[in-house]
Amino acid sequence: MSMSNSLKKLSSCVLIDLDGTLINTDGVVGDILRKYLCKYGKQWDGRESLKIVGKTPVEAATTIVEDYELPCKVDEFNSEFYPLFSAQMDKIKSLPGANRLIRHLKCHGVPVALASNSSRANIESKISYHEGWKECFSVIVGSDEVSKGKPSPDIFLEAAKRLKKDPADCLVIEDSVPGVMADEVINSLLDIRLEKWGLPPFQDWIENTLPIDPWHIGGPVIKGFGRGSKVLGIPTANLSTKDYADELVEHPSGVYFGWAGLAKRGVFKMVMSIGWNPYFNNKEKTIEPWLLHDFTEDFYGEELRLIIVGYIRPEANFSSLESLIAKIHEDREVAEKALDLPSYAKFKGDPYLTK
Repeated sequence: MSMSNSLKKLSSCVLIDLDGTLINTDGVVGDILRKYLCKYGKQWDGRESLKIVGKTPVEAATTIVEDYELPCKVDEFNSEFYPLFSAQMDKIKSLPGANRLIRHLKCHGVPVALASNSSRANIESKISYHEGWKECFSVIVGSDEVSKGKPSPDIFLEAAKRLKKDPADCLVIEDSVPGVMADEVINSLLDIRLEKWGLPPFQDWIENTLPIDPWHIGGPVIKGFGRGSKVLGIPTANLSTKDYADELVEHPSGVYFGWAGLAKRGVFKMVMSIGWNPYFNNKEKTIEPWLLHDFTEDFYGEELRLIIVGYIRPEANFSSLESLIAKIHEDREVAEKALDLPSYAKFKGDPYLTK
């Protein structure tokens, strides 16, 4: 992924998708389908979400009914599914970087249109649970307000029309292939560089790191893949992902940092990866913290508490083991330096780390 700051085009407004871009709809949908499919003796496969992301409600329902060979019609499925979904709307969280982006654009007077394959009423309901969001959008367009939903460009064209902007002057931010053919692919909203599109840049990066809303995870240290020390020379203290499925879905793959606490040993600086580790072709998303301290013994089974306070970069693949190792050590240097800054150092004393 190229993150160069070269100007790609001048944009005067932003058209942005909702589900999967600003809010984590997939998490709630997956929970509902997991329970719903049980009554038909079926098991929800999370990878199926890739087939329905970005589609209209009817298209998504058709995919599920056909793929799982359900003994019901699409309209019957929707009549059962959507009451369940509506009851869970208040649990749909904003994705990392969403509040930051929306409020930044609003603060700088950049017109923003919300353009989604959901119906207008559905959009209004979803954003009502996120304080201040509705006021940040100059225009809202749903799929029921145009002749064709995505991948047709009708929704975006209508949004540009209502903003009184030339479509060529609009920056479109969309998470799915059905939504738009991309000029650039980024890992998450945390990585967006607005200055590349002629828009006001964020000013919140500090020493090559981005402060994020702190989040906490913890559990006993488990044995990982056995490659940290043996292959990389970098001993990681792995945590089970069993109790953190929601966090893994919510937080984009990448390199983060913060503080790590071991009740009997103290508090240490920490850099960690969340993701699939493409160089090793992982089959599952993992959490792999590296405590930046030279320990003389293993501590498998000990309770490890983490506070993640900042973001460094998106996950990447590497052409060689040597380049991967070099990048990991570069991440360590960035994290160690950043954690001495007052805005990050203050979390070292959080009682969560040692209780």
